[in-house]
Parts: sequence; structure tokens; C-alpha cells
Amino acid sequence: MNTATAVLPRGTIIEEVDQGYYNPTPTKPFLKWVGGKSQLLKELKKYFPTDFNKYIEPFLGGGAVFFNIIPEMAVINDSNEELMNTYEVVKNNVEDLIDILSQYEHSEDFFYKLRKKQPQHLSMLERAARTIYLNKTCFNGLYRVNKKGEFNVPFGKYTNPAICDQSTLRSASLALQNTMIECSDYQTVLKKYAKKGDLIYIDPPYHPISKYSDFKRYTKEFFYEKDQIELKNTIQELKEKGCTVIASNSYCKFILDLYKDFDIKVVEAKRYINKDANKRNGIKEVIIL
Repeated sequence: MNTATAVLPRGTIIEEVDQGYYNPTPTKPFLKWVGGKSQLLKELKKYFPTDFNKYIEPFLGGGAVFFNIIPEMAVINDSNEELMNTYEVVKNNVEDLIDILSQYEHSEDFFYKLRKKQPQHLSMLERAARTIYLNKTCFNGLYRVNKKGEFNVPFGKYTNPAICDQSTLRSASLALQNTMIECSDYQTVLKKYAKKGDLIYIDPPYHPISKYSDFKRYTKEFFYEKDQIELKNTIQELKEKGCTVIASNSYCKFILDLYKDFDIKVVEAKRYINKDANKRNGIKEVIIL
């Protein structure tokens, strides 16, 4: 792998990644993401092998793990079309994206006007800019949609949100250069790409531990108990294929029973979604090996 670090000047052809424009330095996600793994990175990486063929993450979300390890070869996927369109644009057209975001104003009126726009009527660039802007200015960075797939999170009361973090966007673009970006259901992607010797990190919608603790409205589809069981069976198949699989989920009886034949590590994280900061307490999660 080339290890030269460089910021691509405006107009540089992205294919020049093979000539040294690849940045192996860990960076941070360019989106805020509920349930993101930034705070668990140290614990998760204890179980990552140092040598593997390629990295696959089928439930990408904000990509905290991917952006921290920056693998030589990777496949990233999510069923959220707006999210994965944004990754495509950051990878291939980051400078034009920065131009658009730099012109967006931070106001409640502009937020609701942009939120009201239908993504299918926008260009890829405009859709990506809309996604980033809404993410940076909505309540707690929550991504939630209704049954029609329409984003419905209200305006957040931020003083000066980082709507256009140019350096993070450029670093993310470099990190994505050797990466295949997919937008499909996780099983399709794993069947297509997973091979012996691959490292696969699986961070699915967590099984809810209370009435108000789930984030299943991340897409218009839901993730039920039967989906968790199906996922467990898929993980077993990947293990038998010779892949290294590491998964995360909630700490609850259903998940503990489901993965009773696996090595389970219990960790503690914080949830930042509660509007009352005093109620953002630690919560147990599991790492499944």
C-alpha cells in the first residue's frame, strides 16, 4: 500500500490514488451518528486481527471503525440510500461538495426548506450536501425517517455547527479511495464479497432494551427479532467460511441467549440521544466474537 499523505488539489483526478495520493492516517467520521462506535474503538480494536485480506462493514452508519483503521481494501455498505450516496460524493467529488456546503446558511428557516426537498428531485451532489447539512443541524444528529422514508428530525438548537468541515471531508475522501461502496441489504453484500481471510465488522440495528431505546427508523424498514436470528445464522456461516467476524449489539437476554455459543464481551458506552443531558447514562453493550 502507498503510504504517502497528500491533500488532493482542486481538479486532481481521483485515480491518482495509485500514484501516492492515499492517506493511511486514521481520521474521524464526517457525520454525527447515533450509536456510532467512536467511544468503543479502543475496546473493539483489541479483537481485530493485524493481518486480513479485506475489510467489510455491511451496516456502515457513520463509519467510525472504518475511518479509524483505514484498511488497504474495503467494502462498505448500508441500506440507507441517502447515506451511501453521500459516501460516493465524498469519495469522488469532495471539492464541489465543499463548495455547496460553504454556501449553506445556518438558520431554522433554511433547515426546514432544505428538509422539505425531495431527494429524488436533486442531483447526487445536492443530495449529499442536504444529508450532511441536516445531519449537522438537526436534533442530536439523529437520522430518522417516517414510513415513507422521509427525514423528519426537527431543527437542533446549535450555536455554530460545523456544517462544512473541509479538512475532515478531504481526509474522508482520501480514506475512501480504495473502497467499494455498496447500497444494498447486508446479506447480498456479504454473499457477493465475503471470502476466507476477510475481516467483517457487523454493527446492526440494536435489539431494543426498552420501549424508547431503538433506532429502527434509521430507514423506512424495521429490524425485528427474526432479523436478529437471521443475522446470527449469517455470522455462523461467515465463521465457517473462514472469515473473522466481530459484531456489536445490545446487552439483553435475547441477544445473550441468541449468541450463547459465541465469545461475548460486555462493554459500557454512553447514549447521547436523550434531550436531558443528565439522563445520558452509561449503558451496557456486547461485542460478539
